[in-house]
Amino acid sequence: MPRLDVRKTYKLLIGGAFVRTESGRATPATSPAGDFLAHVPLGSRKDVRDAVKAARGAFSGWSGRTATNRGQILYRAAEMLEERRAEFAAALVRSTGASRAAAAREVAGAGDRRVHFAGRGDKITAVLGTVNPVAAPFFDFSTPEPTGVVGIVVPETPALLPLVSRLAAVTVSGNTAVAIAPERTPIPALLLGEVVGTSDFPAGVVNVVSGKRGELVPALATHRDVDAIDDGSLDPAFSRLIEEEAADRVRRIARPKVAVAADWFDPRKTEGIAAIEPFLEIKTTWHPVGT
Repeated sequence: MPRLDVRKTYKLLIGGAFVRTESGRATPATSPAGDFLAHVPLGSRKDVRDAVKAARGAFSGWSGRTATNRGQILYRAAEMLEERRAEFAAALVRSTGASRAAAAREVAGAGDRRVHFAGRGDKITAVLGTVNPVAAPFFDFSTPEPTGVVGIVVPETPALLPLVSRLAAVTVSGNTAVAIAPERTPIPALLLGEVVGTSDFPAGVVNVVSGKRGELVPALATHRDVDAIDDGSLDPAFSRLIEEEAADRVRRIARPKVAVAADWFDPRKTEGIAAIEPFLEIKTTWHPVGT
């Protein structure tokens, strides 16, 4: 008898679990030629709220881990992504219409990017921290600390590398994240959620929600428990909303230093301490000198 294909239905990653959207909504994902690929969830405002709640709950434990341990966990996720390179490359080819060579390059770049940030974790304080000279009998230390819950809105293209890059930059320093997947090509982002959800990342550190950006981005931008927004949308309407809500809530906004899709492959614009620093606060402590 002929065998029927088993069509995959992807899930959101919220609180370390693979869940259907609370509304039960899903939509077919298709190739650029219109061929059916899979069912993907249409996340709702409630899903965003659940993801923020999960990220807040995970923040204390994640930020309390050592920098070395966070780096080890990022590196393990890079290993798992490497093991599934062929699957990710095939998903990029089917979802975006990219050539096999371009897809392989993006997947390799995503793995390299995660390894890069994994190695940055235990160097952040050494680079950004300092002992400040003061004209008084005190020690004055400045040290970087994570901002908190960071909402990430990645560009629509490339479909994988920007999300990997920004998630790594946000989480390596102790922040937790709620990421909005690309609307037109969500499958690579949802696959990445599968990697994170089965890696050593504690539940809630990384949350991935897919759906219509017109519904999800406002829900993220207006949530009062989000401490910062990483706005890579390149959409003037979304950027204006994010800025207005940030001004009302005294919230930090970061934006990747990229102008076109090709910039995501340029390490000078997407790697290094400069990519991590926007998600940190500098805490200064005074301590009296002993006699």
